[in-house]
Amino acid sequence: MLVEKLTQTVSYIQSQSALRPQVGIILGSGLGSFSSQIQTEVSIPYKDIPHFSVPSIEGHRGHLLLGHVGKTPVACLQGRIHYYEGHSIASVAYPTRTLAALGIKTLLVTNAAGGLQLNMEPGDLMIIKDHINLMGTNPLIGANEASLGPRFPDMTEAYPLELQDKMEHFLRIHKIPYHKGVYCALTGPTYETPAEVNYIKLLGGSAVGMSTVPEVIVANHMGIKVCGVSCITNKAAGISKHKLSHDEVTETAKKVEAQFIAFVKDFVASLSSVQ
Repeated sequence: MLVEKLTQTVSYIQSQSALRPQVGIILGSGLGSFSSQIQTEVSIPYKDIPHFSVPSIEGHRGHLLLGHVGKTPVACLQGRIHYYEGHSIASVAYPTRTLAALGIKTLLVTNAAGGLQLNMEPGDLMIIKDHINLMGTNPLIGANEASLGPRFPDMTEAYPLELQDKMEHFLRIHKIPYHKGVYCALTGPTYETPAEVNYIKLLGGSAVGMSTVPEVIVANHMGIKVCGVSCITNKAAGISKHKLSHDEVTETAKKVEAQFIAFVKDFVASLSSVQ
């Protein structure tokens, strides 16, 4: 059933554009402005794509962009759906499966996250070196489609070191403050309590959010190399001295968009030579 759905989705997308992307990009909360750097051939609303769901959260426009960043052909998800919106975890991961079925070799995932380390400031970026799945579910639950990937995919190096190193290279070039850390995913939509934040810190978490991990799991399942970056938009509860809000998340992302755009543009453009 999943393979049939992907075939229908990919057939529709390829009827709109002959471009064959090498790199997939997922733009998280408040980071959709990077789309201005894509030489877009076609922009397809999610509502028009078979088996796609439409985001309901501010900052997630809900368009698939096909085009180029430099010489790199890309497919960009301008916004994502989340588990807390009421979708199944398989549906949350479905757009990522679509990017893989379109032929990407590398996936860049981005998100807005709360910082758990005392030296993290709003506006910093964090290279995701690993993750902890605290969502209580997994997009691979159910019958395995052997044609897409193995029953028990290895996650030892879910975020390959060579891509982490390449991201660091471009962050240094642009003189952008950054960290490397472990991203922890919870379901949301509530922000974490101070006690939950302390618990996540004890587990080894560096930043916390409500997305990304399902996408990374299915990308690894389908043999796609993944790199990830979090925009630290706030200090998590108990570390921050004030109450948290989604407005703070989008406002902070807006303030750092120029640096974020410059870094991601150069990083993605460089991937054309490493496929």
